[in-house]
Formats: sequence, structure tokens, C-alpha cells
Amino acid sequence: MDHNKLALPVGTTLDRFIMRKQEDFPYATGELSQLLRDIALAAKIVNREINRSGLIDIAGAYGNRNVQGEDQQKLDVIANIRFIRALRNGGEVCTIISEEDEEMIQTGNNQGKYVVAIDPLDGSSNIDVNVSIGTIFSIYRRVSPTGREGTSADCLQPGTHQVAAGYVIYGSSTMMVYTTGNGVNGFTYEPSLGEFFLSHPDITTPQTGNIYSINEGSSESFSPGVAAFVKDCKDNKFSARYIGSLVADFHRNLLKGGIYIYPATAKGPQGKLRLMYECNPLAFIVEQAGGKSSNGFQRTMEIEPNTPHERCPVFIGSKELVEKAEAFLTKEKEAVVA
Repeated sequence: MDHNKLALPVGTTLDRFIMRKQEDFPYATGELSQLLRDIALAAKIVNREINRSGLIDIAGAYGNRNVQGEDQQKLDVIANIRFIRALRNGGEVCTIISEEDEEMIQTGNNQGKYVVAIDPLDGSSNIDVNVSIGTIFSIYRRVSPTGREGTSADCLQPGTHQVAAGYVIYGSSTMMVYTTGNGVNGFTYEPSLGEFFLSHPDITTPQTGNIYSINEGSSESFSPGVAAFVKDCKDNKFSARYIGSLVADFHRNLLKGGIYIYPATAKGPQGKLRLMYECNPLAFIVEQAGGKSSNGFQRTMEIEPNTPHERCPVFIGSKELVEKAEAFLTKEKEAVVA
């Protein structure tokens, strides 16, 4: 027997990877590294709760609505509690914006140097039917002096100021994908060891693709530019792939190439997705992977936010496809002006 096969390496753990990357920056203090570990720990706990949700009656509706006017699921509440608790106990974060809370959350860690914007459990309405769901997070360095509570100025920074962003996808396997501005790396969770292992190093998204992801149930309210782009996709024999879970749709297109669209509609003229904890973090990731994200006319990360729960349209994915969609929208705008 080949003895080498008896002791194959299991790979690089997330903790070890973070530590090695920290060594690349001689002035790093380790606080951002610890913050990423805190998020990973909470993700492991949430993963456990999701996997047993059908057995202990924590699936289904909670009975309340969040600040977005959306029905909360029980796991929305559980995930929100887990992530806030992990970020509060870690000590690196002074203030949190969460999809599930109307106001900024002050952690009591007034010396904390970071602010986190988070969607604790995106796509949670899909839990009951076993569709992949996820967590999305964005990390900013605070701009106000330490020693006091975080301010709105700390929380309402454009996406270009992000120091890290990532998502966790809970699916057939659980993965954490993140960037600190030096490429994108993905880690797969090994439940028997309780560790995330590097499985997708240096993720690069294809410059183009043949997948488009959009809710065509809203097609009657698409603008002419969006409708024309969707028709062009069909004319070019693209595959329509839309799960209705943002992280799952984004993750597939990131790896395979494609475009995800949630445009402005008659029902939602500002779009549906939230700038701070959905669009900006995914935009940071896709740009680091070689892709692009915009609202159809402006780079997503350059949008100046006005409120914590601000919405915006999004066209995100392979660079060539996003630019093609932008061209259709520009043509529409020029036609209106003319």
C-alpha cells in the first residue's frame, strides 16, 4: 500500500491562512484578523442551527416583520443574535448595521476600530424548502475617534472604503468567501473537524459567461433598457438561472461566469437590494475577482449612502456582461433625452 495516501494533508485552515496573510503586513495589529475569525465562528454556529432547523422547530415564520417590512423567519432572528453576540464579544467592532435592526447597534466596545454591516441570513424564506441561503458582511474602519460610540459617519461610508467583505453560503457544503482587497479566497467547512479549509484559492471570475439571473416574474415592470438586455441574452441562447437566494445566485455566477440583475421596477423604483450589506460587499468581492458591479450607470462602490438600509439597483458579475447591460441602459436614457 502507498503509505503516502494514508496521511494526505487536509489543507490550509482559515485561521492559518488569516495568520499568514497578516504576516504580509508588518504594521498589522491583528484586530481585523480576529474580527474575521469572530465572523467565521458565528457562521459555524448558524450552520449548525440551519442543519437541524427541521428537527427542533426553528424553521418557519417568527411572526414579526423586520425594518424592511419583510416577514422574519425564526432563523433570521437566531442568526442575527449569533452574529451580533460574536461581534460584541470579540471587541473589535464599535457599531453594527444589521438588516434585522432599524437602528445602528452599539456594541459597547468604544475602543473598537471597526464597523460591520451585515445581512445575517439572506434568502431565509428559502429555508423551509432546502434552498441554499447565506450571510453577507462588510467591514469598514471607523472614522470617528475611538473612546466613544460609533456614529452615522462611521456607518455610512461608500463601498470604496471597505477593508474587507465576504459571504457564507449554506448549501450542499458550507463555504466562506472573503476579500481584504488582495484577491478573493474561498474556504469550505469540514464539519467533522469544525474547521474551514482553503478550497478555492485566488478566485477569478470569467470575463463573460452565458448565464443571466433575474426575476422574470417582474418583467412587465422592467425598463426598456433592462428588457432589451434580457431579450439579447435570450437571443444569444443564454441560460436563465435564478434561485431567489442572492448569495447562491451570486456564488454560481462568480465561479461560472454570468450576470445577476435586480433592477429598478415600477414597484421598487430604488431597487430591492440594500446597498450597505448586500450590494457593496458583493461588489468588493466581484471586483477583486475581476468582475464588475454597478447600478446601471454608476459603480456600486462609489455610491454615497444616505441611510443604513438604503436600496439600489444592481447589475453584478462578469465584466463584459455588466458593461453590455450598462450600454443598453445608456441607450435607453439617451432615447428619453432625445
